[in-house]
Amino acid sequence: MTFNFKEILTVFMVLFAVIDIIGNVPIIIDLRKKAGHIQSEKASVIAGVILIAFLFLGKSILNLIGIDVSSFAVAGSLILFFIALEMILGITLYKEEATNPMTASVFPLAFPLIAGPGSLTTLLSLRAEYATENIIAAVLMNVIVIYIVLKTSNRIEKLIGQNGINIIRKVFGVVLLAISVKLFAANIKILFA
Repeated sequence: MTFNFKEILTVFMVLFAVIDIIGNVPIIIDLRKKAGHIQSEKASVIAGVILIAFLFLGKSILNLIGIDVSSFAVAGSLILFFIALEMILGITLYKEEATNPMTASVFPLAFPLIAGPGSLTTLLSLRAEYATENIIAAVLMNVIVIYIVLKTSNRIEKLIGQNGINIIRKVFGVVLLAISVKLFAANIKILFA
């Protein structure tokens, strides 16, 4: 097992861009307000476990239940689409157990925002190009960054202020909407090709 720091850095940057934890700060703040508290450690660990487990078992699990990666990505893009609508329009679509910190920490925070269809399908693509130990190291580095952002989201909110959060929330809602549409369009073509 040899670690290649260039590969680790490359994979880290790709996953960091796809996970987009900085862009998710408005969603994290909103979830924290709805749930009262988010278990940062639990959300980070669960997201890390999902990512690493999917690295090894993802394609096999999807094949076992008869789902291809494109179908999985389309389903995930729809979830991201509705989360984006909540952000842009200021409405609440997801109401089930919204006040439960454990529920908010796992869904929709750990999955699908952090360990979502974009990051999971990216992992399957990266596995074909890079060594597994380098991908795992990059995933763990991303989990540390995720934990730091989750822990400091209250400070980030105080620094930016409510108006800043509202502006960022709308802007990143549009970005998330665009990502969901792109993910949907790219994978729906594959399904009907």
